Amino acid sequence: MIGGHRFLYGGDYNPEQWPEPVWTDDVARMREAGVTTATVGVFSWADLQPRQGAFEFGWLDRVLDLLHAGGIGVDLATATASPPPWAGTGHPDLYAVDERGARYWHGSRQHYAPTSVRYRRLAAELVHAMAERYVDHPAVQMWHVNNEYGCHVALDHSASAERAFREWLQDRYLTIGGLNDAWGTSFWSQRYGTFDEVTTPRHAPYSRNPAQVLDFRRFSSDALLECYLAERDVLRAAGAIQPITTNFIGFNKNVDYRTWAPEIDVVSDDCYPDPAHPDGYRHGAFERDLVRGLSPDRPWLLMEQASSAVNWRPRNAPKSPGQMAAWSMQSIARGADGILFFQWRQSRAGAEKFHSAMLPHAGTGTRTWREVCALGARLRELPALPAAAPAPVALVHEWENWWALEGTDHPADLDHQQVLTAWHLATQDEHLACDVTGAAGPFGDRRVVLAPALYLLRAEAAAALVAFVTAGGTLVLTSFSDVVDECDRLREGGFLTQLRDIAGIEVLEHAGVPDDAARAVGQLDLTLGGIVEDVEAREATVLARFTDGPYAGGPALTRKTHASGGSVVYAAGQLDRASARAVLQLVVPQDARDPDFEGLPEDVEAVRRGGVVFVVNHAAHPVHVRVGGTDLDLESQEVAVLDGTRRV
Repeated sequence: MIGGHRFLYGGDYNPEQWPEPVWTDDVARMREAGVTTATVGVFSWADLQPRQGAFEFGWLDRVLDLLHAGGIGVDLATATASPPPWAGTGHPDLYAVDERGARYWHGSRQHYAPTSVRYRRLAAELVHAMAERYVDHPAVQMWHVNNEYGCHVALDHSASAERAFREWLQDRYLTIGGLNDAWGTSFWSQRYGTFDEVTTPRHAPYSRNPAQVLDFRRFSSDALLECYLAERDVLRAAGAIQPITTNFIGFNKNVDYRTWAPEIDVVSDDCYPDPAHPDGYRHGAFERDLVRGLSPDRPWLLMEQASSAVNWRPRNAPKSPGQMAAWSMQSIARGADGILFFQWRQSRAGAEKFHSAMLPHAGTGTRTWREVCALGARLRELPALPAAAPAPVALVHEWENWWALEGTDHPADLDHQQVLTAWHLATQDEHLACDVTGAAGPFGDRRVVLAPALYLLRAEAAAALVAFVTAGGTLVLTSFSDVVDECDRLREGGFLTQLRDIAGIEVLEHAGVPDDAARAVGQLDLTLGGIVEDVEAREATVLARFTDGPYAGGPALTRKTHASGGSVVYAAGQLDRASARAVLQLVVPQDARDPDFEGLPEDVEAVRRGGVVFVVNHAAHPVHVRVGGTDLDLESQEVAVLDGTRRV
């Protein structure tokens, strides 16, 4: 609970884009819509500091006072996401550089080099000035550091980045010999004599060293985290006791949120599924489960979503009637304690003027406005909810595995998110609660762990998976798992070296094939593709065999059951959604399923949070369903909230 509200409701507010007389109307309309929270100042650096050493806080003073008088709490941003033009003029070291050496310039956003000493010093000066002025302001309920780190420029190749990368490598490997060993630099005559010879992985004529690229990914995520921590520490030093957050953006490949989450007081996320995509709401569910899994013991905030259409897709579809509320309630069901939007009032100028808002250009006579007001009222009616309980099924997602898996020169190109999405869609088809976790757990009392394409597997994570199976859990693996160590090096002894014994198989060879190229029949009929494998079943039972492809006749699906009751199911290829669902039907025991959700149609989403059940009809037509003894007639996009047998 922040600011005394069970659920926060509101969005980004940019009063600096509007004449001051509009502000009073904004607060009146916010109260009408049930807004509790406004995120202020995200991109206002140039207005707060028009030149170095000159701060102009008068307008922000008036905005905060006006919001507070209207009963609106503030998530106050540090405004450091986009330095103003004066900050980089004459100081090009502030700007980021791409892999070809081309400099990014102001005129857009996020053009700064995260390792730039000048950027960090200017950011700290601004944050310090803001904290001194507003740390005790009664409107400020939360601090919002920067914005969407790594959204646009995450891999910076500036001179400052190169220096910092060398220091990071020296801290990691201690000696140049340690680095050469980890990176395998004897290949292609890449051996380094000193750390000063090492560069960022710049533009090159052919494939770059995969270990270098992987480490640069790690370093770049860490460099951005340093920026966040620096600003957070300035706020704390100034006496800030409010929660401090920064907004994640779901499946952002550039930032390892699993390492960031422990440093964030309240994990928050920006989520923009495509309303025109038939699986849009399912993609949203996957992202919400990912974010919940980063901070499983605490609720999280949906910091940004669209009230209708966005502006940045080739074709921007509006949300259909009721869809905005349905997707918002999906977030609450899956652990959120706040629903916020980008943005409050739709912009008249700039790149996002066609991005929808809570208060549209066409004003309060619109469907969007009516739905915004209705959602605000609905949130006030909801009971207080606990953090979501651990799910019986977990899906493993690791950022460093993502980076390594999508490297070059593999048997086939695998899309990490596509691989995982097939499995999460299958859990939704089966109405199974599913957490998204790291490879090292903790897995607790979970019954099934899904770990598809776990290419890079650290020793400690392998040990955690072995312990899970030994304790009676079921582990599901797919091809191209347990292949390399944390340096992207093959381990001695071939493939699947750490999980070979518990899986009871030997992986002999990989073959790249189209996504749906191979079929398998047996106890299950499957479609496999991507990377398929020649597998020898030593201590495992063969459940299905390939009927075609390069390994026709060979094992496609195996299972080894242990004395504890635990088991490992191994698919010798990547599975499509239907095949993943078939595997789930095989491995998930009945007592791990919610009996109240049996028989629900696929387009009806049912989620339990504490003693409250959320039922959402995502179908384009009305449905009649029965949930836990309660009969429900739901229109398209209608949400029923059941507290026991009582509909809230």
